Formats: sequence, C-alpha cells, structure tokens
Amino acid sequence: MAERVPGIRTHLPSSPWLFLVPGLLVVAAFSLYPFLSTVAHSFTDARMLIEGQYVGGANYRELIHDAMFWTGLRNSLLYVLGVVPLLVILPLLLAMLVRRHLPGITFFRAAFYTPVVASVVVVGLIWVWLLDDRGLINALLEKLGFGRVGFLSDPWLLLLSAMAVTVWKGLGYYMIIYLAALAHVPRELNEACAVDGAGAVRRFLTVTVPAVRSTMVLVGALSSVNAFRVFSEVYLMAGPTGGPGGEDTTLVMLVQQVGTGLSGRVGYASALSVVVFVITLGLMLLVLHANRRGDQA
Repeated sequence: MAERVPGIRTHLPSSPWLFLVPGLLVVAAFSLYPFLSTVAHSFTDARMLIEGQYVGGANYRELIHDAMFWTGLRNSLLYVLGVVPLLVILPLLLAMLVRRHLPGITFFRAAFYTPVVASVVVVGLIWVWLLDDRGLINALLEKLGFGRVGFLSDPWLLLLSAMAVTVWKGLGYYMIIYLAALAHVPRELNEACAVDGAGAVRRFLTVTVPAVRSTMVLVGALSSVNAFRVFSEVYLMAGPTGGPGGEDTTLVMLVQQVGTGLSGRVGYASALSVVVFVITLGLMLLVLHANRRGDQA
C-alpha cells in the first residue's frame, strides 16, 4: 500500500467541480437562461417593453399561415442546399493544393485565409460594390459587349450572390480543418496506389476521401448550421427588407424584422427562433445519422 506523502493533502471528490463553476455560471447566464426565456416568451404575446400574456400555441399556429415564414424557410433551406456541398468539396481540393511544399505556398495559404479574418460587414460591402448595377463587374460586362446583370435586383441572382459570398468567406476556414486532417493521412497508402497505377483522381477518391470522411461530416455539420442561420450576407446585399418584395428574406432575418423596434413582437419572434433551433438541431442529427449509416455500410 502506497504511503501518504507528508505535507500533501488529499483533494476532496468535489474539488474538480469547483473549477467548472465559473464556466458553468457563464453558460447558464448567457446561453441557458436566454434559451429558456425565449422558449417561455414563444407562448406569450409579449412585445417590446411589454411583458405580455400567455397565449398557448397561438404564435406557432400563426406561423403556419404566415407567407413570410414559408418564404424565409424556403430561402434558408435553399441556402443550405447551395452552400454546404461547395463548402464540403472546395476546401478539401484547396487543402490538397496548398499542402504541397512549393516556393511561395505560405503566401497563398495566407491569401486564402484572409477572407476568414476579414469583417463580414467589410466583405459584404465590397461584394455589393462589385455586383451593383453600376459596379465593377457590370462595367466589365458592358465593356465586353454584354448587357448589365441585375445581381442585386433579381431575387434569385441576389440569393445566389449571397451564397457566393458565404462560400468565398468560408473556404479558408474549412481549408485549415482539412489541412489538419490531411496531415494524418499515411503517405504509404498514396504511394502504394501510385505503384498500382492509380491516377491522381483515383487516389483522391479511394485514399484521401475515406481517410478524411469524418472531417467531411464535421465540415458538413458546421456549414449546415451556419448556412441555415445566415443573416449578415443576405442583410447587407438585400437590405433590411430582404430584397425586392422580401423575396430573399431568411428565417433569421425574419426574426430580426419581427422582433425589433418599439412595436416588435417579441413573442412571435421567439416562436420563430425556437423553430430555427429545432430545424438546426434536426440538420445536425441528419448529418450525424447519415455518417453513422455510412460507417455501418
């Protein structure tokens, strides 16, 4: 039996939990309480500066008949479908390019990562200036003999333009995640495939993709959540009204439109927020379920 060292006290079983208390208090104050408060307000008719009364599921029933809710849901889901596949594939290809030890590759790595650290407001304004009817891109198209394109006036082109900004800004972030995963792919597997006569594409599909599959699932989950909750890019490019006729409004933009201002409907906005949370959670569970089925196959 080991002897007890003089002068060293044994810790109480509860001692490790004491170190967690500050962090738990922060989470409870700034995450758990606001979440529970939002759920509680979703069952009231609360307005800004007015507590409101309990109305049961009236706010949720109103959602079903709200045309703007379905427009926002459509745009948010389209955003996920348009952005996520690109943010899963393109950063991986980009990571494959910049992982090579070539002269000047550090500069390109920094250049690809620069949009990540740039302010989303600055990025959005730059793209607005580029895509405006009198912006640089339309001026170049006109010089080349093409007509001007309404990137920011056509509802569908505006949504696609916002998707392009999201993809452009997220490439560097997910590229870093893939670089960390590629560092653990054994070189021997690629060399063995090369000896067997496999080309670059076949080595990528049979070696690289299976090796980073779990990372691709992680990137898919993160990008799905971020795409469904998109706000800044669409807000900056479409304006506070959500583009012409509000056709480009997303769910998060709708929460901001409904819940802000002196006449803001806090209860209804809370119900919208709860729906956004439930759908976001569902997207994450769907991605994890697809990953589990893939592992079992």
